[in-house]
Amino acid sequence: MTSVSALPTTRTPAAGEVTGPPVVLIHGFASTGTTDWPAERWAAPLSAAGRETIVVHLPGHGGGPAVGSPDEVTTAHLLQRIAAGIGVDGEVDLVGYSLGARLSWDLAAVIPVRKLVLGGISPMEPFAAVDVAAARAALQGGPQPEDMLTGMITGMASAPGQDGASLLNVVEGLAREPFNPGAGAPQVPALFLAGQEDPMSQGIDHLVTLVPGATLVRVPGDHFGALGGDALRSEVFAFLGV
Repeated sequence: MTSVSALPTTRTPAAGEVTGPPVVLIHGFASTGTTDWPAERWAAPLSAAGRETIVVHLPGHGGGPAVGSPDEVTTAHLLQRIAAGIGVDGEVDLVGYSLGARLSWDLAAVIPVRKLVLGGISPMEPFAAVDVAAARAALQGGPQPEDMLTGMITGMASAPGQDGASLLNVVEGLAREPFNPGAGAPQVPALFLAGQEDPMSQGIDHLVTLVPGATLVRVPGDHFGALGGDALRSEVFAFLGV
């Protein structure tokens, strides 16, 4: 079997007696583990409650490795790299937001998951509709893409501090194996979370129906505000028994 390159993680041990499985946190596209999951809001209170946290740093993003080719980040290969980075023998509680939720949906079939939290997720696959060639040309000083989605992705990839070339490789790699929730749904207890003003989670209701016994909770905020709000974090902690 070909070995995979494990992704880096930031681990915070439980303080005192362990009260439950490790909590794995996976961030969104063009974000970072420290941005989506600030330690003072996530790792610190989880540690105090007796839970280890494992923040995964996705490739092409801050804290993660650069991406030289889309081959490194096809969905199946990326899931194996995430699993290798987590490196836990037993069960984990898995929390993903946006792209992290899209990956967590499939990751739940790769590693043992006790409970699953999917925030800001949509049944649509945006990356497959991105004109990557146009985005790359714009990144190198060419004309801005004409279609809205490609323009948005280009803007995210070209933002200050971003490794634009790596991010576009991530887009192309994931687009080769688009998100297909109809191919199989997680079979573990699941909580879905969506911001009340978040258009990016449109269609989340359909995903909830695919997961037996799953619950959907809407919290205040748009796509970014919901993740940073106390309501979402409180729902996650309550679901995980923290």
